[in-house]
Amino acid sequence: MKSRKLFTVLAAALFALGLNYFIIEKWIPQFSNLSTSAHSDTFSKKTNTIQVALLLDTSGSMNGLIEQAKSQLWQILNTLAKTERQGHETTLEIALYEYGNPTYTATQIHQLSPFTNDMDLISKKLFALSTNGGEEYCGEVITTAIKNLEWGTDDSNLKMIYIAGNEPFTQGPINYAEACHLAKKQNIFINTIFCGDYKEGVNGMWRQGAQLADGEYMNINHNQTTVYIETPYDKKIDELNLQLNKTYIPYGNEGKVKKENQITQDLNASVYGKSNCADRAAFKCSKKYTADSWDLVDAYAKDKNIINSASGLPDSLQNITSKELEIKIQTTSSLRTAIKNQIQTLNNNRLIYIQNNSKEDAQGNNLKKSIEKSIQKQAKKKGFKVNEEQFIIEN
Repeated sequence: MKSRKLFTVLAAALFALGLNYFIIEKWIPQFSNLSTSAHSDTFSKKTNTIQVALLLDTSGSMNGLIEQAKSQLWQILNTLAKTERQGHETTLEIALYEYGNPTYTATQIHQLSPFTNDMDLISKKLFALSTNGGEEYCGEVITTAIKNLEWGTDDSNLKMIYIAGNEPFTQGPINYAEACHLAKKQNIFINTIFCGDYKEGVNGMWRQGAQLADGEYMNINHNQTTVYIETPYDKKIDELNLQLNKTYIPYGNEGKVKKENQITQDLNASVYGKSNCADRAAFKCSKKYTADSWDLVDAYAKDKNIINSASGLPDSLQNITSKELEIKIQTTSSLRTAIKNQIQTLNNNRLIYIQNNSKEDAQGNNLKKSIEKSIQKQAKKKGFKVNEEQFIIEN
């Protein structure tokens, strides 16, 4: 009898240990993997938020797609920057994935950035991309983006996935239809961009994928070079942009690195000419360009107590009082506002000049036009709108 009781106790103990092992070793890691990219719990509580995940095919034939993404980034972001909801400012977050690159694991999927409002980081990641022959699994990369990104819990937000590639949508171990149904269940629009002939994309189920998640199907000529229209305003905007950069005061652990990256992304934009530089400068003048995590001026606007705790300041500000630092920040902020107003005024004139000197549909279908087209439709469905009126920044 004693031995039977002892056996029962031991069996119960082993079962409990086994259950604990399952919970701790098996279940928790799988659960936590679904949110490894979340910045914080506050993301799930955000409202008036636009979230865009870009899933780009980086297999061997997609050099043209990557070039369009790099050369049209700031035009796309400027469209998103004009999006508002019932007159209220919106928050913009971008995430970036590449797929079809055998360098990264068996799935050939790589998260370049989780959702972020740091568009300089997105630019940096895009310019670091290269192509490599691989397998393009659309269903799998969509599922990965849905599960691993922090999409938030407010279904009234605008959530969009853009997936671009040139292989059949049906490839891979995860059925594309299941992936798209998962997106629809979470109120995420799936917009598909086929790099090639329209009918070929339809036959490859790219249109079907978009339809299953209430998105848009589009095709583009991914090898088409972006055409810019130079204007009489570009040079002055470029000069003002240099002055604008001087108003950023780095602080904290990342301040110096982020400040350097700001300059680097200006240089990357300049690869495509002064018109593209002007597009980037215009975005830097919008409220969507935020730097409060590393710039003391933006941080002070968010929380004035930062002057009492800011570390890692430039040498010239190391030995001044808090009051002197506050005056420096306020003076710099006023200067920044004045520069932004000048840039925006010039950019308004620049856009009018471009509109008057461009031929309609001169560039055909490209990445920028495809994204802008779908933004207009899907923003409206969620109560957002793209405000085409230009704006001046108020002090």
